[in-house]
Amino acid sequence: MQLFAAGDSLRPMLGDTLELQAVEVAGPKKYAYGQMVKTISEGQMQSFQGMSLADVLQQRTGLFLRQYGPGMLASLTMRGTSAGHNAVFWNGLPINSPSLGQTDFSILPVGGFDGVDIHYGSAGALYGTDAIGGSVHLNSAIGFDEGDRANVFSHFGSFGKWNQLLEYRRSGSEFSSRTKVYRNIAKNDFLYKDWSSINTPVRRQEHAGISQYGLVQDFAFKLDAKHQLSTSVWWNHTDRQIQPVIGSPTKDEQVDENIRWVADLHRFDHNKVWNFKGGWIKDRLVFNHAENLIHQYFLSGDLDWQWGPAWESRTGVRLTHIQGTLSAYSRQEKRIELYQATNFKPGEQIGFSFHLRQLMYDGEWVPLTPSTGMEWVFWETPKDRFQFSANLARSFKVPTLNDRFWVPGGNPDLEPEKSWSGELGLDHTYQYGPVKGKSRVSYFRMSVDNWIIWLPGEGYWSPVNLRHVDNQGLEFFMEVKLTLGDWKTGLEGNYAWTRAINKTADSEDDSSMGKQLPYTPMHKGQLGFWLEKTDFSIFLNTHRVGKRFIATDNQGKLEAYQLWDQGVAYKLAFWKKIEGKLAFQVNNIFNKDYQVLRLRPMPGRNYQINLNITI
Repeated sequence: MQLFAAGDSLRPMLGDTLELQAVEVAGPKKYAYGQMVKTISEGQMQSFQGMSLADVLQQRTGLFLRQYGPGMLASLTMRGTSAGHNAVFWNGLPINSPSLGQTDFSILPVGGFDGVDIHYGSAGALYGTDAIGGSVHLNSAIGFDEGDRANVFSHFGSFGKWNQLLEYRRSGSEFSSRTKVYRNIAKNDFLYKDWSSINTPVRRQEHAGISQYGLVQDFAFKLDAKHQLSTSVWWNHTDRQIQPVIGSPTKDEQVDENIRWVADLHRFDHNKVWNFKGGWIKDRLVFNHAENLIHQYFLSGDLDWQWGPAWESRTGVRLTHIQGTLSAYSRQEKRIELYQATNFKPGEQIGFSFHLRQLMYDGEWVPLTPSTGMEWVFWETPKDRFQFSANLARSFKVPTLNDRFWVPGGNPDLEPEKSWSGELGLDHTYQYGPVKGKSRVSYFRMSVDNWIIWLPGEGYWSPVNLRHVDNQGLEFFMEVKLTLGDWKTGLEGNYAWTRAINKTADSEDDSSMGKQLPYTPMHKGQLGFWLEKTDFSIFLNTHRVGKRFIATDNQGKLEAYQLWDQGVAYKLAFWKKIEGKLAFQVNNIFNKDYQVLRLRPMPGRNYQINLNITI
């Protein structure tokens, strides 16, 4: 994983992007001065094949996901915000559900994309609704002049896990194509302690099986020296038996079917890049026999241009049309967004960014959303580089369709949730002989108003803009690498201290005021070590999640837990053009009995074997 402040990617000016061979031209890092973007590259993602994005983020980052069981609903919380306060994008398309307001990370298989950018902190001016706590960007990146290549990934593991992925790439000087087909299966019949029964007997988990399959197709065309066209489609189908809480006899089932399509036309001029994007998303969710269907249509255009030696900007507009046919209501909605991002770099050691976004939805204008950031390299030697950064941002979240139109209980008069946040950071990059590394420490403060909560009323629950939440925290990231001849080793880690405090009372007898939000750990840390030589590599990884309160009054809690994983891999060479990798991994080495959410058991010690073949 690569760790850096966002502005590190801005040293090349816009004209340099014309030399890039990859289809992706500009990611989320470009106009994000003052904030951190963590990247998991395409090469690094190969080690996570057969896993969901939820598994990757929970085990290998400082982020916390509320998991309802292995393969069950997994929602991300960043910097103490709720699941709906994090924007998620696939190739630039926002994929959060307009009805639920969030993304289920457990049904995003690693095989569906190539790399991930994690943008920490508020960025509503850059990305629009939902980006209060942060944003996650899933990217497809295929290039030209790479020839033909085929990959076969097989993943076998405990509790009936069997995942497979087939990939074929064909890449020439003017045309590139890639096809991925995957299937993921798991019984999830692990052993757990039944805390709802006398003497806590050990039982085998039932009704928690998962079956998932999908297809990803990418095309890219160099139309001429100035024009490039790319398009991607991703079909993902997941059948799940919903794991019941301990002691419950429920037998719920859920089907998720997602079709996502995007097309990008780029025009490259000497000092500017035009991008026209179209997209369509179909989300179908069937819970038991209740069907919910959402269509989203997108059309956008923007101009990214350099208009002076120190200035570059992106100006654009995005149109969104939403059609929802759910079990409780039907609704259509149109959204219009205007956005402007500008970088000003008066010197090599300092840079500033300024952003504005204006959204109109359902005929109403959201208040203008601004943000600004800066980065300043105040000390630089051949061995050390210290950079100070700062950011101030306003963000927002549009109420979900369910919040406004669910029958009964929806409240069409809800206001958008709004936040102000600030961040200060210090980055250190260094190299002493064979040792090089990066580290960052940052402090953030956030205030969220109009937080939407559902309260009981006359016969049914209804949402209101009631809660005010103050969040603050410290984050630390580090990465160290050592090279000695053929030996390479590294250490990476992160730690997050988060305080998310409710500042309002729902009623006179409400005791939640001044308390930490439920299922928001104050402490979360991760540390990983790896060692490799030629064809052999090993790793040891651990992550610790602090205690979590299970209710708003902080009376009940789940104890902290720490998990350890270890793995070994060996590169294989069969013939001249055929190579591969065989890996063996043990998860939860010490067989820790733990729960991420109350009465939702998680697996003990388990094993997996990965075999990757490349032709």
